[in-house]
Amino acid sequence: MKPDRERGNVGYRLSKITTRTGDQGTTGLATGERISKDSPRILAIGAVDELNSWIGLVLAQELPSEIGERLSEVQHQLFEVGAELSLPAHKAITEQQVAALEAVVSELNERLEPLKEFVLPGGTQAAALCHVARTVCRRAETRIVALRVAEPVERDRLVPYLNRLSDLLFVAARLLNKESGREETLWRSKRRERR
Repeated sequence: MKPDRERGNVGYRLSKITTRTGDQGTTGLATGERISKDSPRILAIGAVDELNSWIGLVLAQELPSEIGERLSEVQHQLFEVGAELSLPAHKAITEQQVAALEAVVSELNERLEPLKEFVLPGGTQAAALCHVARTVCRRAETRIVALRVAEPVERDRLVPYLNRLSDLLFVAARLLNKESGREETLWRSKRRERR
């Protein structure tokens, strides 16, 4: 059964979840084109989807409203990232959204002590989940870079967007630890220990 396309929507809306159309190892883009599930484009879409799921898990924790509200917005924006990947002619992520993430990172980072060593992932559960989401965000970014190598891209704000988002998740993890009174675990460099 083919999905129904609704006027004005970027992609398809499924009225039936089990379609069996992917049983041969292909999947459909919003354009209607079918491509292999291991193509660079589908791997990028999958990484963005996984990132959104991890952020959903972060949002299931108790968070300060400023972090929770921003990450809720990010979840909606990540659907737009997926839309751009699934429908290459569609452009949704704006320079303003990239700049807004950068501004939030700067604002939150001002409340933290400057880093003198690398921070090990961990701390509170919410902070640790932000670190996991950060690493998945980096993978999504590299998947999109690999896609750009494989296919020409006219305009790409997705890599800068994900780059700023990974910064936001890192700063959020640090701030969550600070506000809970949890000390960060700093990397103990063997070279430093020998001094």
